[in-house]
Amino acid sequence: MAAMNILLTGFEPFGGDAINPSWEVARSLQGQVIGGATVHARCLPTSFGGAPAALEAALAIFKPELVIALGQASGRTEISIERVAVNLIDARIPDNAGERPQDVPVRADAPLAYFSTLPVKAIRNGLRAAGHPAGLSLTAGAFVCNQVFFELQHRLAGCGARSGFIHVPALPEQAARAQPSVASMGLAAQIDAIRLAIAIALDGDEMLASAGPDEGAPTS
Repeated sequence: MAAMNILLTGFEPFGGDAINPSWEVARSLQGQVIGGATVHARCLPTSFGGAPAALEAALAIFKPELVIALGQASGRTEISIERVAVNLIDARIPDNAGERPQDVPVRADAPLAYFSTLPVKAIRNGLRAAGHPAGLSLTAGAFVCNQVFFELQHRLAGCGARSGFIHVPALPEQAARAQPSVASMGLAAQIDAIRLAIAIALDGDEMLASAGPDEGAPTS
């Protein structure tokens, strides 16, 4: 039986930060075996032009059974499991290449939206049961995070692999530099939460019992 692969992506720092927790989490889990599957971490450029190509290359190399893309959502207080990727780019700040597209589709020939194929409620419930602040979100924004989420769901539609996007809060050192300060979560806690999210996603079954409101918080 062929070994199972997990692709876990994060982003390079952006917006003037020197660190991005999404990549710090992903690279901390590089090479770990979870549920019999090996985690392969890749850092995506925070640019509209570069991120889709980097994602496509990683998918071609690893042919993963599970893909979780991570991104930073400053201001959020919990691990946010995204439900919907929308076919829209509307950048409020320039990306790392200096581009700031507004009101354009991610793909002109694609549907208006895709849903995550992760067991989102099971992940939320499992994280909360383990003591991790977690919730569902109905928007991944309209920056590069949402673009990658949409591209991921588009490329894997119908192939049987599970895929989706999870936003993580800022790190304490980022919050300490912010004016005013923002909510944060320590790196060790984020790593533990995403490791558990991967294990739950591999298990695959949704928990139907409600563990709180499904509404999600907005992202920047």
